[in-house]
Amino acid sequence: MEAHYWRDLWRYRELLGFLAWRDVKVRYQQTVLGIAWAVVQPLTSVVIFWFVFGRLAKMPSGGQPYFIVVMVGQLAWQLFANTLGNTSGSLVGSAQLISKVYFPRLIVPLSSVLVACIDFIFIFVIYVIAAVWTGTLPGIHALWLPCFIALVLLLAIGAGLWLAALTVRFRDFRILVPFLLQIGVFATPVGYRTDYLTRFKEILALNPMTGIIDAFRWCLLGGDEPFAWYSFGFTLVWTVFLLATGIWYFRRTEKTFADDI
Repeated sequence: MEAHYWRDLWRYRELLGFLAWRDVKVRYQQTVLGIAWAVVQPLTSVVIFWFVFGRLAKMPSGGQPYFIVVMVGQLAWQLFANTLGNTSGSLVGSAQLISKVYFPRLIVPLSSVLVACIDFIFIFVIYVIAAVWTGTLPGIHALWLPCFIALVLLLAIGAGLWLAALTVRFRDFRILVPFLLQIGVFATPVGYRTDYLTRFKEILALNPMTGIIDAFRWCLLGGDEPFAWYSFGFTLVWTVFLLATGIWYFRRTEKTFADDI
C-alpha cells in the first residue's frame, strides 16, 4: 500500500508542477507590489536588526560589515519562514481540490515550496549586490551553499507537514503559525553572531535554525572561523526527526482531510 502511494506521487508529478505554477501566478500576477514586496519585507527586517544589534547594542561582527552579517542570517530565515508558512496553510488553501479529486495529498504542501524558493532568489540577488559593493564576496566555502539550502527546505517541509495536517483539523493553527514565526525570528540568531555568545551556546543550539544560520555565515562570509559543528549537529537531528515524523503524521491523517476540510 505504501509503495503504491509513492508510485502515485510520481505519477501525479505534473499536478505538482501545475499547482506550483498556480501558486507562483497567484503570488505575482496582477499585483502592484508582488516582486517588490518579496524584497522590501526582508530588507526592512535587515535594516531593523542592523540598527538594533549593530548600532545600539554594538554586537561584534567578526570584522565583517554588520549589514552583511544580518543579511546572510535573513537569507536562511526567510527561506525557512516562507517555506513553513506556505506549506502549513497549503491544504486549507486547496480545500475545493482536496474535497473533490483523489491524488496524493502530499503534492499540495510540496508544490507550495516553489514560491518560497523564488522569493529567496530575489533577496539572494540583493545579497550578491551588497557583497560586491562591500567587498565581502565568499570564498571556496560557498560551494556548500546548495547543501545548506536543501537542509533548510527539508527542515521547513518536515515542520510544515505537521502544521499542515494539524491546520486541517484545528483552524487555530492558521493564526498560530504566523505568531510563532514572529517570535521565532527573535529567538533565532538572525541579527547577531553566535560565536561571540559562548555562554549561551547550548541554549541557542536547541533552535534548529541556529545551526543553519551558522552554516550560512561560515559559507558566505568568507572568514576563518571554524565550522559550528555543535549547533549543526542539533540541526541535523531536528531535520531528520521532523521530516520522518512529519511524513508519518501526514500519511496517518491524510485519509480524513477530505472530510475535515
